[in-house]
Amino acid sequence: MPAYPVLRHLAPILLTALAGAAWAQTSAAPDKLHPWQSPPPRLTAEAYFTNLKDGDRIETPYLLKFGLSGGWGLAPIAQAGRARSGHHHLLVNRDLPLNFKEALPFNDQYIHFGKGQMETVLTLEPGTYTLRMLLADQKHLPHFVYSKPATITVTKKNTTDPATLSVKGVSLGLDGAVVKAPFRVQFHASALNVAHQAQKIPDTGHFRLTATPATGSGAPTVIDFAEGQTEVWLAPPVGSYNLRLEMVDNIDPTKRLTSPAVASVRVE
Repeated sequence: MPAYPVLRHLAPILLTALAGAAWAQTSAAPDKLHPWQSPPPRLTAEAYFTNLKDGDRIETPYLLKFGLSGGWGLAPIAQAGRARSGHHHLLVNRDLPLNFKEALPFNDQYIHFGKGQMETVLTLEPGTYTLRMLLADQKHLPHFVYSKPATITVTKKNTTDPATLSVKGVSLGLDGAVVKAPFRVQFHASALNVAHQAQKIPDTGHFRLTATPATGSGAPTVIDFAEGQTEVWLAPPVGSYNLRLEMVDNIDPTKRLTSPAVASVRVE
């Protein structure tokens, strides 16, 4: 049997194993975490779609949003980021590369988001497409951080101006108003770029989450995600909390890049 088909058959298995090894290696000496922060349930880091799944039927233009798990963060290519960081890439009708030591190409099938973006507007023509997210470093060398493929159908292309779909702001996502610890909080930035605070790149920011006991008693808990993280798993004491998500400017920490997002959650 030729070697190439065998490689393609084994590639998903090998990549999954390597992704787990990469997570273990980068997590061996983790940064200091807040006591409420909990390790993610899965040991592998993943780039993923937050509002699209395999089998979806959509109309374009469509605002596609990205997530990133496993404690990894976004780092624009303007300056080198620290470990466990990179920028998103959208692969259109392409498999994962077989050689992760080669830089990703620049074309319509490998779309780069080197400024730290968390979303893009799809303008695909009607048809069937397979999409996948892949994280890469400053030199566009892939990390073992990627999504499962999502095969979708574009049923119609509308005349909506794509520029109107991305509106500056932040939002936070919960799996429900009542949760058990640990629970995930997802962050999203629209028309804004996420970066490490230490990169000091103008017009970028990082997320800050504040949890205040709903009873009014007790001090607020503030967690800064200064290394570009876009989600967190929390395990606070049982109780009700008001959450506030802000985007803090990476040059001036007293400045907020947009209005905050708020939500309430009860931990049982």
